[in-house]
Amino acid sequence: MNPNRDYLLALLRGEEDVFIALLETKKLKEKYFGNFVETCGILNTKSGHCPSDCKFCAQSKHWSAKINTYPLLEEKKILAAAEKAYEAGVNRFSLVTSGVRLSRQEFKQILKVIEAIKKTLPGLKLCASLGQLGYEELKALKEAGLSRYHHNLETAESFYPYICSTQNWQDRLKTAERVKEIGLSLCCGGIFGLGETAEQVIELGETLHNLAPDSIPINFLHPIPGTPLEKASFLTPTKALAILAVLRFLLPDKEIRVCGGREYNLRDLQALLLLPSNALMVGNYLTTSGRKLSDDSQMIKDLGFKSSLKI
Repeated sequence: MNPNRDYLLALLRGEEDVFIALLETKKLKEKYFGNFVETCGILNTKSGHCPSDCKFCAQSKHWSAKINTYPLLEEKKILAAAEKAYEAGVNRFSLVTSGVRLSRQEFKQILKVIEAIKKTLPGLKLCASLGQLGYEELKALKEAGLSRYHHNLETAESFYPYICSTQNWQDRLKTAERVKEIGLSLCCGGIFGLGETAEQVIELGETLHNLAPDSIPINFLHPIPGTPLEKASFLTPTKALAILAVLRFLLPDKEIRVCGGREYNLRDLQALLLLPSNALMVGNYLTTSGRKLSDDSQMIKDLGFKSSLKI
């Protein structure tokens, strides 16, 4: 199958059979990635008080979502979380902080933690999501031992102003481009179910195609009470699967990593996400809980795929 734009739009609108599309995307995924499912875990290393007004985010200081807020975690807590993930067979571990950027002191602390993790767990692939950074900061992260940097575009450029007024979409793109220029692996994707149109799903997919990140994290909105999108209901399980299928068609040779919101949106169809995607975020997310590692491990095995999970 070589789908054109009209087919992709029809698939997103529910006018084409999503299950046929999923079987086609499985062939594409296996052509480039075989039957191995890479896993990653994240740690909310600094939570809440974010100055941005992203309508989907419970960590924004502008909203009244009830979440745990705390400053940058101490080194021993971060190391313990990294060790736990490594021992469970998780392939990648990422440090995630709230806010647009870290203070100079916080950044120094993160560099120290990265060096400690790489010294203690040299086999663990280490990632970070620390907001907008410049060339020198990204170079420092690479020298400390970081292998991949994550910075989402969130949504299509044409839709972004409806979701966030405090950050500029082009600034997000420039950060992602810097990551590639420095020579770090880039993890860059977005979140769906915000009210974007089918055309805007494809717009973001085409932008990602041109940017060519190594890994594309896909989140689905999990509406959080206290945020402007707390009553949003734009997704169904089959629409979420259609989005994954479209992204695989547009990005056949890139890692597609399903992350937050999969349990909430896919419900009993969750296992089907592994037909178009080759990677999975496991464990808890930033402000919501995920599934047991044993459940995800069993799901991967039941489909005849493989992972490194030891649970």
